[in-house]
Amino acid sequence: MNGRLEGRVALITGTGGGMGRAAALRFAEEGAVIVGCDLNLEANEETAAAVKAADGRMSAAAPVDLGDSAAARTWVEQAAEEHGGIDIVYNNASAARFGPVGTLPEEDWHFTVRNEVDLVFYVTQSAWPYLTQRGGVVINIASLAGHTASRAVPMLAHAATKGAILAMTRQLAAEGAPHGIRAVSISPGVIETPGTAGQFADPVVLDALRAQLLVPRPGLPKDVVGLAAFLASDEASYITGTDFVVDGGMSAI
Repeated sequence: MNGRLEGRVALITGTGGGMGRAAALRFAEEGAVIVGCDLNLEANEETAAAVKAADGRMSAAAPVDLGDSAAARTWVEQAAEEHGGIDIVYNNASAARFGPVGTLPEEDWHFTVRNEVDLVFYVTQSAWPYLTQRGGVVINIASLAGHTASRAVPMLAHAATKGAILAMTRQLAAEGAPHGIRAVSISPGVIETPGTAGQFADPVVLDALRAQLLVPRPGLPKDVVGLAAFLASDEASYITGTDFVVDGGMSAI
């Protein structure tokens, strides 16, 4: 039995770990051909090995700095040339710096914009000519921070950039519709990844988190990528231009 993404070429950014690695494994399980990239060579190769060990197909490039427009374009063009086109663009990679508005260094603001907005634009723009040839899907990872403010964590830059991703997704859907391109975003809440595992190891932090959730646990990468696999498939062919919040009910209370 073929998977729901059988034979489709999926570009996934940030495949070195966390949600990017989980996405590569899940999309490969669904039959997609994975083209991944990351800044971390060793971690990215570990993901590729895991995909291949599960009888999936993945090529991995690293280090690739997607905040550099030329590097992003080269990665996308090489993927399209090698595989004869592109069907799915999964903009997962991001990096942010946090701080309150009054003291946030200008450097940290520009770092966050570069690594949470610019790289999505560069990858998507580079892939657009290939997507228009046969349609496809753009999946952007936004964040609950794009929807709600935080009293606990000063995240002005992160909130602004993820709000931009939400707006960008809607516009991509509008411009892509005549070409058979769908665009959607997913807004995770607090997800347990290698980058957040240390915080969750603190019982005080974990208890405070659980108090804000209807589902009494941190989210897992699989909670996000399972939805993404559905959104990338033909089962979601009537879904575009919208965002899906995956937050354990945090925003409901």
